[in-house]
Parts: sequence; structure tokens; C-alpha cells
Amino acid sequence: MLIKCLTVGQIETNCYIVTDENTLECAVIDPGDESNTILNYLEDNHLKAKYILLTHGHFDHTTAVEPVREETGATVFINKKDVGPGPFRFDAPAGTVWYGEGDELTVGSMTFRVIETPGHTPGGVCLLCGEALFSGDTLFRDSCGRTDFDGGDMNTLLGSLKRLYALPGDYEVYPGHEATTTLDRERRFNQYMKYAVEVC
Repeated sequence: MLIKCLTVGQIETNCYIVTDENTLECAVIDPGDESNTILNYLEDNHLKAKYILLTHGHFDHTTAVEPVREETGATVFINKKDVGPGPFRFDAPAGTVWYGEGDELTVGSMTFRVIETPGHTPGGVCLLCGEALFSGDTLFRDSCGRTDFDGGDMNTLLGSLKRLYALPGDYEVYPGHEATTTLDRERRFNQYMKYAVEVC
């Protein structure tokens, strides 16, 4: 499994392209902007985008969905709770598939498992694939997603952080913004996650 991070847009969103190096099939996670950058990477590396996987519906994670989908034919997945009218929800194109807790998607030899982690948005999810956790805007290095946008709720987010804390084992964490981290590190040093374990 090859994980490429492309940091795109004014808010510097991490778009991840996760590839099975044997089949060259890949998933594009959170194409937030700069569709040309994403498409050029796919073309330059002869990759076949099978799925576009969205961790939530905010514009900085979804702006490039339509051009990437049109060019590649990839199927778009999002939790339905983040779909609808409004600046903080996703206007889903025809053919979008809803996914939720426990769903599994296969790309080549890779399997992505969906964990619902609301709080930053009502339909926020994290994606587990092998030893990688794609945490969207739920969990960051030393922090967590903000909850002051429409649909955000801090108590709900704390519950989601507690769920992630309780996952067995360690994972490399690939967040929606800023640097990667590990789940073990966040268990030890992330004050939001530690507080979630205490109060939830």
C-alpha cells in the first residue's frame, strides 16, 4: 500500500491517494481542491481511481470531487448525514453512494473500513485500511476538529475521540490537515482525547 499526501487549497487540506502497488488501483480520499494536481498525479503514475472516499462534507474536503469523478469515473462515497443544502454540507452528484458504520470497501488488495465519528460534522467518518487511520477532521496531532460550524457538537466529538482511543493496537494517523501522527502518541499526549476518555 502506497499513501501519497497532496496538500491542496487555501486551507491546506490533506488529500490522500492510497494505491495498491500491484494493481495500480487507488482510492482518492478528500479531494478538497486543485483537481489538476490530483489528476496529474494519477496520470503520471498510471493509476486507476476506483473510489473517491469523503471523510465529511465540508467544502475544503470536497471541492475537487466533481472534476476528479468526471475524469476518472470513480464512485463517490460519503455518509448521508453530511449531504444536503447549505455551506457546510455536500451537494452530492448523481451516483453517489452512502456509507456508514462497519461498511467495507475493497480497492485491489486493500480494504477500507468505515468508522462513524460525528462531532465535527453529523456525518463525519474515519477510514481504517491496514495500519493506517484516515481521520479527516476528527483527530489531529495534539488536537481535534472544531465544532462551531453548523452541525458540530463538542460532546458528540468527544464520544468519537473516545471510540478512536479504544481501537485495539496502534495506527499511523493521517489527518485532514497538518502532520501525520500515531494513535498511541495521541492517546498519550492529546489533551482532547485524554479528556474524552475521562468524561464520556
